[in-house]
Amino acid sequence: MSDPTDDDRPAWVRAWDDMVALVGTDLSDGQTRWGADVVEAGSIRRYAEPLELGSAIHHDEDAARADGHDGLVAPATSLLTFALPPMWRPGEPPLFDAEDRDAQPARSPINNENNGPVPRTAGFFATDLEMDFLRPVLAGERLGLRGRRLVACTPKETRVGRGAFMTIESEIVSDRGDVVARQRTSTYAYDPHLDGEATA
Repeated sequence: MSDPTDDDRPAWVRAWDDMVALVGTDLSDGQTRWGADVVEAGSIRRYAEPLELGSAIHHDEDAARADGHDGLVAPATSLLTFALPPMWRPGEPPLFDAEDRDAQPARSPINNENNGPVPRTAGFFATDLEMDFLRPVLAGERLGLRGRRLVACTPKETRVGRGAFMTIESEIVSDRGDVVARQRTSTYAYDPHLDGEATA
């Protein structure tokens, strides 16, 4: 009979154990991170234009009010763009501090710096996004992100490297004081394979 304390998993898998143990935990500090700008008519138009979203509630305030809204309505799929904080502010160092072909931004709202006990990895990318929309958002509101509940953390080796798929659940809130949407974002944080390493 084998010793239950034996752990023959690879070291890179064991490095994720502390994070896996936090599944179900809110990793945020409880603060709301407000979006860079207030939702405004020009931004709604610029979002709807390339997508050719022709519903009058996004373009004509009178039409929106006739439909029962108190002003222009932001497209539901635009809410995350209004909830994200700025990527860069005047006085901050450059967003990209390396010239490598696959250089990652030094900071990003997607790869939050308060990620919990995540092993340091060289790269990451988003894999999917799910959203539940609770009510229409109007021009003049300000949106923010609240909470970062870890829903899943699964170490996995893929063709690009070794790391873990993580799913985080957050709320999009309005400065009116309510929750307007909930989102679940999944990312893959990984170290690329070194030359000669086997791939999955």
